Amino acid sequence: MAGTRRDDAPEGRWLSIVGIGEDGLDGLSPAARNAIEAAEIVFGGARHLALAGAAVKGQAEPWPSPFERGIDMVLAVCGRNVCVLASGDPFLYGVGATLAGHVPAGEMRAFPAPSSFSLAAPRLGWPLAETSCLTVHGRSLDLIRAHLHPGRRLMVLTSDGAGPGEIARLLAASGFGGSVLHVCEALGGPRERVRSAVAEAFDLGDIDPLNLVGIEVNAGEGARILARAPGLPDELYENDGQLTKREIRAVTLSALAPRRGELLWDIGAGAGSVAVEWMLADPSLHAIAIEERAERAARIRRNAQALGVPGLQVVEGRAPEALAGLPTPEAIFLGGGASEDGVLPAACEALRVGGRLVVNAVTLETEALLIGQHALRGGELIRVSVARAAPVGGLTGWRPAMPVTQWSWVKP
Repeated sequence: MAGTRRDDAPEGRWLSIVGIGEDGLDGLSPAARNAIEAAEIVFGGARHLALAGAAVKGQAEPWPSPFERGIDMVLAVCGRNVCVLASGDPFLYGVGATLAGHVPAGEMRAFPAPSSFSLAAPRLGWPLAETSCLTVHGRSLDLIRAHLHPGRRLMVLTSDGAGPGEIARLLAASGFGGSVLHVCEALGGPRERVRSAVAEAFDLGDIDPLNLVGIEVNAGEGARILARAPGLPDELYENDGQLTKREIRAVTLSALAPRRGELLWDIGAGAGSVAVEWMLADPSLHAIAIEERAERAARIRRNAQALGVPGLQVVEGRAPEALAGLPTPEAIFLGGGASEDGVLPAACEALRVGGRLVVNAVTLETEALLIGQHALRGGELIRVSVARAAPVGGLTGWRPAMPVTQWSWVKP
């Protein structure tokens, strides 16, 4: 970190982060206002600097684009008396959360204002503890999809005035056209306004760029509701037949045992179903789908968007060569290509100590490979058979699917 911390900085804390609302200086505590007035340098967006007005006594620095440049500028003046202005609560999807990754907590002070969610809750009469709060500011709207359950209430922070209409179109196209949208604009200031419309008939215009959308979710016939358990219906996935089927997928996710913040490699991903449902298990989870065929890689991206995990990373290439340079995973799934030269040893080598490897086999050749690995390395070997009821003449009988041999292993 550049610079030297000044001994006369308040309590040795050179950085103040002040949340400011649409009510400007009137909404600040005396301590927050003093932090702005005492700062040698005040960073903030043009709107924030205007709201702070006369309280800015030092050098005003508009926040640059791209966003990361501003972080570098703040760190470059470490040790001087610096203030960063932010919207509402800086540690809720804000600049404070980003700066905390670079500046020790003992070197900064924060003065949060009410967040947009806190302001919207009493306007809508929705208890925050019972409402899902999301942001699509600078992010894909597809993140909303996993939260669309009948009767659920969502608050979604958007990027601009076009956001509410885009959300309405997404809801209508996904079978949730009867959902009610409450568009909350410029909350806490003189321009505050709250208007409502049904998603499939959304016609609100002239929406303030600073807005939050409250959604009362209503599902229509055929709505794409994503269950909270692994093993989503196969028909939700676009595929060419290369798909880990529903029941096997549920068993596979159980063996992979996703834990908060972990990374999965899905090697030979096919339709990407295992990677998608790994990420659906918790918002903190990450996955990389490695797929050799370009058309399948494109299909994985479409499935990830349609099923609410647009952050799924897709790497086009053949394993093991395509694995080079990827971040170290906590879990690896090999659903295809395990019998290819070098793939299974490379997966075992790449896995983090304590990480889990799960390999599924449907051919005798791959099954023999897994039996050998089980004898060599240990782990657990199981065989899963699924049969489905199907017409047999005028009656009903069991039609078995190909059995799957699964080897799971924890790296010592």
